[in-house]
Amino acid sequence: MLDLGSRKFWQLTGRRVDLEGRERWLDAPVSKSSLVSTEWLETEAARHGGALDDDPRAGLLSSMSVLDGPGFDADRLHPDVRDFYEHTASWQMEVWTGWSPLFWPGGELISRLWGRRVEQLALPMRPLDVAHGMDSQVTPIRDRHGDQIAAAWTRNLRSNGRPVFSGAYSARTLPGADRPSVHVAFPLESGNLQVFLRPSVVDGGGLLLESPKGGFGEDGAYIVVRERRDHAARVPLHEVFHAYVDAHGVLRTDHELRLWNAPVVRLHYKLERAS
Repeated sequence: MLDLGSRKFWQLTGRRVDLEGRERWLDAPVSKSSLVSTEWLETEAARHGGALDDDPRAGLLSSMSVLDGPGFDADRLHPDVRDFYEHTASWQMEVWTGWSPLFWPGGELISRLWGRRVEQLALPMRPLDVAHGMDSQVTPIRDRHGDQIAAAWTRNLRSNGRPVFSGAYSARTLPGADRPSVHVAFPLESGNLQVFLRPSVVDGGGLLLESPKGGFGEDGAYIVVRERRDHAARVPLHEVFHAYVDAHGVLRTDHELRLWNAPVVRLHYKLERAS
C-alpha cells in the first residue's frame, strides 16, 4: 500500500510523458516487483537485444570522453579520477556518512519503510553502518552490437551484505543541452528515480558532478512512474559529487545531498585500487 500510494502521489503531482517520443530521455530501467533484485539487469539487456558482461575491470562509463563537449574535456581529468570512472570495478571504497540532525528522523523513517524493505536507495543512517566499507559490483549492459549502453553498479554494506544502491549509469544528452550529462537511474517497482548530473573539470583535474536547480528537461532529479499512463515529476533533490586526488595522492569523493537549499546528508569516500 505504501508503494502504491507513493506512485499515485507522483502521478497526481507529475505530468504525462511520452517515453517513446518527446520524453525519451526519461526512458530507463524499472523493477517488476517491489523488491529490487538484479532481475532488471537482464531485462534491460534483453530490451536492447544485447547481453550482460562480466568484465573484471568494467567502468561506469566506457570512456569519460563520451562526456566531451563545450566546457568539458576528459583529457584534463587527473588520471586516477578518470581511471575510477572507466575501470570502477578495479577500485574499492571506504565510506563515512553524516546526516543533518534536521533530516535524520525523516531519513530513518524512509530507510525503515522503503529503503531496507525494497533494497534500494537505502542510505546508511549511522557512521557504524559503513564502518567496514562497501562492496560493489559493476556489470556492463551491452546492446546487440556489443556497445556499452549502461553499467549497473550494485553496492552492499560489507558488514552484513545488505543492499544499498542498484543503479544504471550512462551518458545522456538532455533536450537542448550542449553536451552530455552523467545519467543515473535507480529502478523501483513500475518506475524509477533518475538523476542527471552536469560534469565539469575543476582544479587539480578533479571532477565535479552537479544536479542543480532548474526546469523540467534540465539537469536534476526526476521520479518516473510507468503504468498504463506514464508520468514524471521533477523533485527538489540536488546533489554534488567532487572526485579529487588529495595532497597525499589519495583519491577521494565528497558527496552532498540537499533538499531545496537545506543540506540533508554528506558522504565521503576514500577510494583505493583493489589488490
